[in-house]
Amino acid sequence: MTVVIPPASHVIDMLNLSHFRMIVISALWSGLWAGLLLTVIQSVQVIPTLLQAEVYEEQATAISVHTHSGSTDAQTHQHEVEAWQPQNGWERTAYTAAANISLAVGFALLLGAACNLRGGISHWRNGLLWGLGGYTIFFVAPSLGLPPEVPGTETANLKDRQLWWLMAVVDTAAGLWLLFFSKTKLNKLLGLVVLVSPHWIGAPQPEAYHSAAPAQLAHTFIMATALANAVFWLVLGSLMGWFSSKHQVIKK
Repeated sequence: MTVVIPPASHVIDMLNLSHFRMIVISALWSGLWAGLLLTVIQSVQVIPTLLQAEVYEEQATAISVHTHSGSTDAQTHQHEVEAWQPQNGWERTAYTAAANISLAVGFALLLGAACNLRGGISHWRNGLLWGLGGYTIFFVAPSLGLPPEVPGTETANLKDRQLWWLMAVVDTAAGLWLLFFSKTKLNKLLGLVVLVSPHWIGAPQPEAYHSAAPAQLAHTFIMATALANAVFWLVLGSLMGWFSSKHQVIKK
């Protein structure tokens, strides 16, 4: 079996300080603009649906606390509800933007490192394809087993879901890499097996599904989140390609 190993020159380029600086600068600018764009899209499409779901969650919590007012579980749940959270409006938007930008910069760094193992990004169109890959790895594949959920949804154990999410991301990345970049049919077949293996195993599910929000609202939230993430990843990849190509032109 042939193992796909990046050319030594590409690894050396990754260790070059000038090249590393280019990746970081491109990631910072790309993450800034992609994170801000994601915040705008979320403010228009995702957050309004989220706020509606939170109303249903608060109503369900209030009924539960009133019914079991003396129980330890109810008191614990009440403390969770009263925990600090950003106020709706500009405060919540600011925290959301900060989180989105930080996450976008991190993803851009991963994207830049992966691209440079294959020789770098020469154009924004190449970045668009890498962004599509990132969307598939970090959103589409995990969402097939664990779709985005509105507040008030009954879920499986958190650690089990986190482990399955990580497995889905790693296996999808490895599988796509083998499928597209390996040269032997055996390696491509291995990539296909690795790609679908998390879904053969299956994501952890709750014993009984329950959601405080209506099913239609949950469906709207999934669609809005999918669209927001698609735009985010495609723009992030395109920006990485654009900033990287600009840096190469300046360097020449």
